[in-house]
Parts: sequence; C-alpha cells; structure tokens
Amino acid sequence: MRKFVLPFILLAAASGTSAHAQVRLQIDLGLPVAPPLVVIQPGIQVVEGFGEEVFFHRGWYWCRRPDGWYRARSPRARFAWVEGRHVPGALVRVPMGHYRNWHREGRPGEHRGLGHDRERREERREERRGERRAERREERHEERREEHRRDERERH
Repeated sequence: MRKFVLPFILLAAASGTSAHAQVRLQIDLGLPVAPPLVVIQPGIQVVEGFGEEVFFHRGWYWCRRPDGWYRARSPRARFAWVEGRHVPGALVRVPMGHYRNWHREGRPGEHRGLGHDRERREERREERRGERRAERREERHEERREEHRRDERERH
C-alpha cells in the first residue's frame, strides 16, 4: 500500500506548491496633489500642462505610454500597468499624443479645449447672424431699387 500512497502524496504536494510568477509594472509620475484638470470630452479630463498624457476618468488617473496604459486612484500614487482589455474604450479612442503638454488656452496649433470650442461656435453664430443681416439689408435695397424702376417706368 505504501507504493501507491507515496506517489499520490508527492503528486498532491507538488500541485499545491506550484509557484506563480507575477511581474508588476509601476511608474511614478510626480503629479501634484491636486493637478489642474480640464474637460476634453464628457466624462474625460486631462491634466493640464503635463509632459505626459494623464487623464482622469471614472475615479481613476490614467497615463498612456508606448508600452501601454497605467492607472492610479490618486495623482500621487504609483501608477500600475493595466492590460489593454481593461482600459475604457473612451480613453483608447483619444488620439495618441494629442494632449501631451496640453493647455486650456492653448498655443498656436494646439487644441484649446471645450471652452474654446464653445467660444468659437458662438463666434461663428455671430458671423452667420451678421451675414444674414447683410443679406436682408441687400434684399431691401434691391426691392427699393426695383420699386424705383417701376415708378420711373410708370412716369414715362
């Protein structure tokens, strides 16, 4: 009976002690305690003026690097690497590199954020209003000219 029990005990002991190697990639970004955040689209904010793309989405800070995405619950914590399947699709769709060193007011050639977009839309609306006013004014002038011509014809 010992012949059968010993191999069984060895097999059970070997399966119970199998080691799992686990590598944890982490980075320190050196963000301030309360970094300035700016909304870039509903539900997604970016850390303003930072050398890397760092987003805030659904309670997590997310950093995109060439080797993948990292996240942390607070800006001062170490950021841990996250498998791609766990990264929210809304973040993955953000154009890579677009928000590095991003500023709310922007510099020439930089995206200026939602506030600027609203201002630009309002400027375009005002331009269109001005164009419509000018068109109506021109139509009124043309109607007056036409009335004047009719009056001239009737006199002769």
